[in-house]
Amino acid sequence: MKIIICKNRIIITGKAWEIKTKLRKYSKKYHYLTEWLAAVNGRQ
Repeated sequence: MKIIICKNRIIITGKAWEIKTKLRKYSKKYHYLTEWLAAVNGRQ
């Protein structure tokens, strides 16, 4: 499983169950993808 975080996108590769698990984990902390990208890139 790999998670590649770029400036304006997130690429998740792996098995379907791994991706679903990771998305569930991150959806508890971030409601929108833009919030996740902003937190990772250091923008508020």
